[in-house]
Amino acid sequence: MLLSKLPLAALSLFAMLATSAFANDADFKMVNKTGYKIDSVYVSHASSDSWGKDIMGKNALDDGDAVNITFPHGGTACKFDIKVKYSDGDTAEWANVDLCEYETISLFWDGKQTRAVGE
Repeated sequence: MLLSKLPLAALSLFAMLATSAFANDADFKMVNKTGYKIDSVYVSHASSDSWGKDIMGKNALDDGDAVNITFPHGGTACKFDIKVKYSDGDTAEWANVDLCEYETISLFWDGKQTRAVGE
């Protein structure tokens, strides 16, 4: 009787671990809807003052294009700030973006205000 319950217990444990790993996954697909070409992308913990290095993984992202962003986020943090640098040298920032809740983040910028929309 114990042996017949063992596979069920193992399956339950695997499902729980897989769900936990997915819930902590802050990597995301970024869609550029800013109206400008993006040259660099920086992501930091919402509580951090440091941006680190460019993590976009390609030379530039045209308006309307998307790129998968993978970065060393560690731990269980979900709230991150995103900063981009445009081809003209201007920058924009999005604060407290929940990267665990959404797999795709579309970034909007009108030259004054930023808006991040999760899907």
